[in-house]
Amino acid sequence: MPLVSLDDVVNRKFDYIVVGGGTAGLVLAARLTEDDDTTVLVLEAGPANLDDDLILRPAQFGAHFGHTDYDWNFPTLTSLRRGQEGTEVKWHLGRGLGGSSATNYLCWTKPPVEDIDDFERLGNPGWNWKNHEKYLDKVEKYVVQVVKLDLSVQLSVAFFSFIHVPPDVQAARGLDLNKWKCSQEGLLKIAHTGSILDIELKAHKAMNHLGIPIAKAPLHGDPIGTFLIPNNIDPATFTRTYSTNAYYLPSADRTNLSILVLAHVDKILFEESSDVNEDLVALGVEFMYGGGVFLATAVKEVILAATTVKSPQILELSGIGRRDVLERINVPVKVDLPGVGENLQEIQDDVEAETWDILQDSTQLSKHIALHATGSGLFTAGISAVAFAPLDFLTDKAEEMKNAMKKKVLQNADTYPPGILEQHKIMLERFDRRMPGCEIITIPKFLSRPNLPAPGKRYVTFAAATNYNFSRGSVHCATSDPKVDPVIDPRYFEEELDIQTIVEMVKFVRKLSTVHPFTQVVGDSPVEINPGPQVQTDEQIAAWIKQVLNSTFHPAGSCSMLPREKGGVVDPQLRVYGTKNVRVVDLSIVPLHFASHSQATVYAIAEQAADIIRKRFRL
Repeated sequence: MPLVSLDDVVNRKFDYIVVGGGTAGLVLAARLTEDDDTTVLVLEAGPANLDDDLILRPAQFGAHFGHTDYDWNFPTLTSLRRGQEGTEVKWHLGRGLGGSSATNYLCWTKPPVEDIDDFERLGNPGWNWKNHEKYLDKVEKYVVQVVKLDLSVQLSVAFFSFIHVPPDVQAARGLDLNKWKCSQEGLLKIAHTGSILDIELKAHKAMNHLGIPIAKAPLHGDPIGTFLIPNNIDPATFTRTYSTNAYYLPSADRTNLSILVLAHVDKILFEESSDVNEDLVALGVEFMYGGGVFLATAVKEVILAATTVKSPQILELSGIGRRDVLERINVPVKVDLPGVGENLQEIQDDVEAETWDILQDSTQLSKHIALHATGSGLFTAGISAVAFAPLDFLTDKAEEMKNAMKKKVLQNADTYPPGILEQHKIMLERFDRRMPGCEIITIPKFLSRPNLPAPGKRYVTFAAATNYNFSRGSVHCATSDPKVDPVIDPRYFEEELDIQTIVEMVKFVRKLSTVHPFTQVVGDSPVEINPGPQVQTDEQIAAWIKQVLNSTFHPAGSCSMLPREKGGVVDPQLRVYGTKNVRVVDLSIVPLHFASHSQATVYAIAEQAADIIRKRFRL
């Protein structure tokens, strides 16, 4: 069935109502409706955005941000956090069919084995790397193509295993491409981009010279090092692939699938019960559409797939959450569940100092749009060069920093909220295991602040992102009005180690401009625009970071999959504690962040959730 009207919704009952037609929501809808006798309604707050070039054409990074047809554009609280007064960080989470898979930077990476196994260690049987990779295999359809890239450089940065590399060459370069793995059996096409820019390759070679090795198995559980990542693109058309065209459109003619866009869910409605000890039974949801308020009825389950921000908001508006929060906004408490909206974690990101800057010229922009139709030009390129590294690859202060944090955790063990101490201990173990909490992304365009670029010049930006942050934030309703965004408080840099880590990363990145072969690109006297040569001390670098801090838009943890007594919101079946038939399936269930861009993991979570719901998942 195509997209439906309001009349198709209010006069029917559905087995499952999925709140949110984003990355996870459309995976669930497609998988659940593979069973002909199962009916699914998806309610998406944004528009459909089908056949939209702003989504489909790659290399338009950030073009959607701030536009309500594509972006929730959530504001966050950042003032009074370690000198960040006046700084505002917006969380650009996707709005519309496909969610963030329609607006992200197309980076396809996977976490380390140990990071996913940590989910299971925290009390979630079956949520481990073995199962995670099984579900990733159901998602990925890697498409082999010829990439415009010099072969000698290609081998030096450990290219993909589907391209034959003689064993003696592999041995000489320290590679074992048999360990590279990516499925070709899934629904979402991914590929390496048609063009990989020379500046990205030389930046990676410089990182190798500074001690970051070539990654041995970056798509098979060991991403430590430099590598060229695939993007979620279809190489036949050089267009974005995302949950809409991979999962929804192939299923759009199913009569048991209904999707209503521009439908904003306010809350879950529950069956009345006189027994306060009974788990709640969801009857459906209340939603706004076209200025009116309506009811959609669920026979079996209501599933929240509404992002790390909206899923806890909907739970709170439904009466599930921290008692003090619900009482403050005058919502009757149905389930006192303190973990809702807590344990919020985000990957912090700051930016430093042929590229995409030429697209600022209208003539060049028109030229490359035309070239895209022929499978060439800058719009066939993407972000390809990333490096994941443990902190001790980047600075000789790593051991000192780790020991200081370990001492603080032990001294304050009795003061942490339920479950946080256990998470912090696991994160300290990640230090000992030399896990890749630091990520450096090479971006061939100007993307930094506050100093502006010179017209007509070309730039390269290095984004330094920290994946293992100790700081924990929250997201809670400000009022009982569902039209008002919740209050997001990431509490950036509440733990000193988080800011120290980015400072050391900036200092490492600065070294690249002096290292061959990157010097061939930037010359002997490269000009650093941001933070600029006047910023030198650790204190000055930290002050600049707080001024320009950004988000990678991978927030997690606000509906954590943990034991209830440890601040959990959902159990390992993803069922909300205190309910019989409400689940959460999105990044908010992740109990502890991981070293990767998040989209592949969200797809895998949704695939595993679909099997759990269909009772096809076995430990």
